[in-house]
Amino acid sequence: MSAVKAGAEPLAIVFEDDGLVPNNPMPFLVYKGTVDVGKNPEATIEQLFGKHGWGAMWRNGVYDFPHYHATVHEVLGVARGSARVQFGGEHGRALEITAGDVAILPAGTGHQCLSASDDFSVVGAYPPGPPMDLQRPTPENYVKALKTIPLVAIPATDPVMGKDGPLVRLWKR
Repeated sequence: MSAVKAGAEPLAIVFEDDGLVPNNPMPFLVYKGTVDVGKNPEATIEQLFGKHGWGAMWRNGVYDFPHYHATVHEVLGVARGSARVQFGGEHGRALEITAGDVAILPAGTGHQCLSASDDFSVVGAYPPGPPMDLQRPTPENYVKALKTIPLVAIPATDPVMGKDGPLVRLWKR
């Protein structure tokens, strides 16, 4: 039995560059309630991401300050609890994410945890490529990010649905 609901389609949102958070012309993707986290939620999500070639995994939450990654795409799988996360920078959108949700952030997508339940737990992962970098929205970081973000390779697989998943169809340059 698969941990993923068949035929799941993510919500796709394109966040505009706001002058400090570059975001990305490729859409931010959110699968709502797609993963059946079961009895061992973190392991279930790690197995799913690993099966689709996403690695360098970690377990934690989402930082409570605005940040983005300029050299790598990121996936966040909510294992437990819930949180309100601001995606896309100050002018983006605050979304409630809960256990079983997965957010896929193209390089440059701003994110910041606004509030979270005590049991909130996330599994993060990255497609093959350079290690994760952490950038705060400053003018200097923004100028550098505009050069590095277009160079980040588009992943070969969607971390939730694999090689035929929505990310593969929706992320184009």
